[in-house]
Amino acid sequence: MATNDIKTNSLSQTNSDEAAVTKKDRMLILTIVIVLIVIAALAIFGFLAIKQGPDTVQGQADATEIRISGKLPGRVAEIFVEEGAKVKAGDTLVRIKSTLIDARLGQAEAMENAAAAANKKVDAGTRTQIVQAAYEIYQQAKAASGIAKKTYERMENLFAKGVVSEQKRDEAKAAYQAATAGESAAKSQYELAKSGAQKEDKEAALAMVNVAKGSVNEVNALLEDQYLVAPYDGEITTIYPHVSELVATGAPIMSLQKNDHWVVFNVRETLLKDITLGSKLKVKIPALDKEAEVKVFYIKDLGTYANWQATKSTGDFDARTFQIKARPEKNIENLRPGMSVILEEQK
Repeated sequence: MATNDIKTNSLSQTNSDEAAVTKKDRMLILTIVIVLIVIAALAIFGFLAIKQGPDTVQGQADATEIRISGKLPGRVAEIFVEEGAKVKAGDTLVRIKSTLIDARLGQAEAMENAAAAANKKVDAGTRTQIVQAAYEIYQQAKAASGIAKKTYERMENLFAKGVVSEQKRDEAKAAYQAATAGESAAKSQYELAKSGAQKEDKEAALAMVNVAKGSVNEVNALLEDQYLVAPYDGEITTIYPHVSELVATGAPIMSLQKNDHWVVFNVRETLLKDITLGSKLKVKIPALDKEAEVKVFYIKDLGTYANWQATKSTGDFDARTFQIKARPEKNIENLRPGMSVILEEQK
């Protein structure tokens, strides 16, 4: 009897444990189901409640920038500004010193004086002084022709080796031809002086004066570029050479950024429905924490290389990319090229 009671109690205990486990599993499953239902409900609510924001396009600020250069080769003598300096139109930026041009000016002025002296004395007849002056002019012209010839031959050799451009070779050739013509004219004047002053002599002397004046004017035109000035208001962004460095003809000395800022965007054509030339757009400038209004002045297709490819073979199309430029309606203080500008879809 005792054995049967033990077996009955053991069986009852097992059934009780199984019932407890089954109830616990059901509660766990019910809890998981409730959690999943709540998550699904929240997801559906969020999808319905959250509205899709407007399309935004990021662009950047930009400005016109030019390089200051001159036609006078020489050595940088003085730089009157520094990078970041604000300048006004007409401000002197740099002085270039050229000893070669100074020497050419002295030579040209000497030839002008000699020609003027010869022209002044030609009426007095053939005198020793007149002949001597004509001879000196001829010798100067001859020396100048020799220098021009050597320069042209040097340029011809450098051009053959690909060191200098064809334009430089042609300029040297033209200078040589002009010097040869000057030598010929000076020689004729010298021979006329020896043979006596006549009407033709007077005309030739006057012509020599004009030629000499032309040479002086040419050198003075080059010397005008020894002082380079700002062509308009702006900011110096980069200075390339240092004081005492040599610069060639047309070499950039510094970069000047003009005070004409604008903003530029690259947008898909699907966003152009409300953007036309002259239209006004509202933009944000995160770096300045400002909003501004800009006016469109430029719209251009960037070409097929900038297309937005369709994601589906049917029901969609390739969208072309357009570049838009717009100027601020009012001056934006502290706006600098390179700053990000945000354009939201226009409503």
